[in-house]
Amino acid sequence: MDTDEYLDGFLTWAVLVRNLSPNTVSAYNRDLIEAAEFVDDLVYADSAQLGQWLQHLSKQKLAPSTITRKLSSLRAFYSYLTQREIIKSSPAAKIRPPSAIFRVPHCISVKEVIRLIEVWTAEDALSVRNRALLELAYGSGLREGELVSLTVDRLSLDEGWVRPMGKGARERMVPMSSPSVRWIGLYLDRWRPDISGCYSGKTVFLTRNGNPLSRMTVWNIVRNSAVKAGITSRIHPHMLRHSFATHLLEGGADLRVVQELLGHSDIRTTEIYTSVSRKRLSDAVNKYHPRGTGTW
Repeated sequence: MDTDEYLDGFLTWAVLVRNLSPNTVSAYNRDLIEAAEFVDDLVYADSAQLGQWLQHLSKQKLAPSTITRKLSSLRAFYSYLTQREIIKSSPAAKIRPPSAIFRVPHCISVKEVIRLIEVWTAEDALSVRNRALLELAYGSGLREGELVSLTVDRLSLDEGWVRPMGKGARERMVPMSSPSVRWIGLYLDRWRPDISGCYSGKTVFLTRNGNPLSRMTVWNIVRNSAVKAGITSRIHPHMLRHSFATHLLEGGADLRVVQELLGHSDIRTTEIYTSVSRKRLSDAVNKYHPRGTGTW
């Protein structure tokens, strides 16, 4: 078998056995093809060759987080080859990832979120759809992928719960805010039938032509909402999820509760939001305290 056949086998295994998301599998595919173009024989490469590729990426000024992700793709691929006894051990196992640069997740204020959401009223089907989408994104902290794949059977409006399918096909139960319940109920009962057309599927959020929304459409909805609300900073859908978590913690929510709501398998991923809150406190002191760095 050549490298391409091993890659195809790995990607098929990732989908059928590991049940990984399409985005993850696509990232694996891109990373491994890129590595195979740099290394003569990716299947039987050694640690030195892989290290040279990572050094090459670093010289290209790629972010440490991007290089770490590519290293993770290599490790997954070699783990697959090791399990099938194609190679004896993984050449990527002992390669250390580059030092990550700490980046605080960007979020917007509660007032800005409200302005962003409330630009959509109830004048037509798409306006109600957009309002319901944004209410759910911020009110329950859903990822854009979870929003576009959400089906009506995963909503319980009577009990106020949503059951999204998260990363790695992991389900979780997340409570819905009262505005989310109200606007999604209005959308499903009155407006979704008007745009569903011949579509017989269960996907909640549809385009004007009756097709399921794409992730890019969600991005466009959020960006258009920001423009309408007069928000000049760059806004993207995940920022609503960041804001959901940050506002919960600032309001006194327990970190473990936020971890469960976000669907993080590792609490260290959730802890980054505590840094956002601490940074805001620090910024406030620097700006307003007589001994801060701000100008009085």
